[in-house]
Amino acid sequence: MADQLGSGPGAGRGTRHAVVIGGSIAGLLAARALAEHAEQVTVVERDRFPEEAEPRAGVPQGRHLHVLLEAGQRAVDQLLPGVVDELRACGARRVGMPEDVVQWQAGAWYRRTAATAYLLTGSRPLVEQVIRHRVLADRRIRAVPGTEAVGLAGDATRVSGVLVRERGAGRVEEPRLIAADLVVDASGRGSRAPQWLAALGAEPPREETLDTGLAYATRVYRNERHGDDTDGLGYYIVPNPGQTYGGVALPIEGGRFLVTLSGLRGDEPPTDEAAFEEYAGRLPDPVLRNWLAKAEPVSAVHGFRSTANVRRRYDRRGRRPAGFLVTGDALCTFNPIYGQGMAVAAMTAVVLRDALADRRRTPTTLRVQRALFRASRQAWDISAGADKKMPGAIGDAARVTAADRPADWYLSRVQERANGDPAVGAAFRSVLSLMEPVTALFAPPVARAVLFGPAREAPKRPPMWRESDDS
Repeated sequence: MADQLGSGPGAGRGTRHAVVIGGSIAGLLAARALAEHAEQVTVVERDRFPEEAEPRAGVPQGRHLHVLLEAGQRAVDQLLPGVVDELRACGARRVGMPEDVVQWQAGAWYRRTAATAYLLTGSRPLVEQVIRHRVLADRRIRAVPGTEAVGLAGDATRVSGVLVRERGAGRVEEPRLIAADLVVDASGRGSRAPQWLAALGAEPPREETLDTGLAYATRVYRNERHGDDTDGLGYYIVPNPGQTYGGVALPIEGGRFLVTLSGLRGDEPPTDEAAFEEYAGRLPDPVLRNWLAKAEPVSAVHGFRSTANVRRRYDRRGRRPAGFLVTGDALCTFNPIYGQGMAVAAMTAVVLRDALADRRRTPTTLRVQRALFRASRQAWDISAGADKKMPGAIGDAARVTAADRPADWYLSRVQERANGDPAVGAAFRSVLSLMEPVTALFAPPVARAVLFGPAREAPKRPPMWRESDDS
């Protein structure tokens, strides 16, 4: 595809008006990236934005635990300098791994040695509100809330705008056109772009799916006695093929904790309040259930079931129009248990900005879309790579190939040694936090330790206190 994204000599250098479908984190950050290349950016959002940091209907997972991985923190600060400090000032917590968390993974407790990677925790509504206020303070960006995108204008060769309809109680408005030189779909997991493209006579992308049937439930707690039992900030029990229950408790703003329990298809965590805490007894250690017994619940229990990994291959050649890009969960959505979504949204927004600014190459639709795909690839490999080992995984991406077996063998040794070997642990966390590519696990010092080094004995009991420097 040789068509340029914009209407002038190149995308960004001739784009007068860009429209972003979706006002969630991916859409807001995409709008911020586009503002450096377009005269005007319009964000179309079907919800009306809340005044306070509250969950909204268009983010069905918004009541559940979210973390911003370290690579995501770096990316969002590139787009909105100082926003990470602003989030921390609003109460989001900086959690060092493995130092600050009592963690069970790969069948063993993790030693609480010095942190080499950091999570930023805060409720999803808080993170979105802070980012939204920063983005919409830019005069080049305007939001059109309470408005639903219902289709694309144009034809199979070029998109010329978005058809929208105002949402309101009992009203059925006729669609109207918002003309645009560039349209970016950031409408999330439920994107209707494949159907919209088909309606233009274009070719929808092929979808890859992998679904473990994982489901989770979340409740907000306070625990005034938390510090009596541990100097850690939270708990994290990671499921695996042999132990399929998960549990996590991490601090958010306002002195609260978000607690999430997870299980697989047919054994989902309940949303009944008493049964929720009983379900924590299925975890491989009672430490989290004991914590819940001392905590005060301050919300109802909310469940979530839509956790499949889905990747839409817009990066492949096909009869698709110029002037249309897809990003965020509309492009690639991950099992939320891995906490990658917000980080990848920020990383792809940086890639979008940089791809449109690249004067060495004409930023065609396909070229930019491939750059966005590459930005999400490592997160997909981590999420799908782990999920395909889970019992009952289904989907066309669930097949284990012959090439997977030696990689799985090596990665299992990485996990066994990440607990005790500093070089292996630091490399493992840098990859999981998306700060370094997977090749960091094969660097000579790491490979030597993985292939020839011993696996250090793990703690026998939950490590409630940090290790001292001379441990």
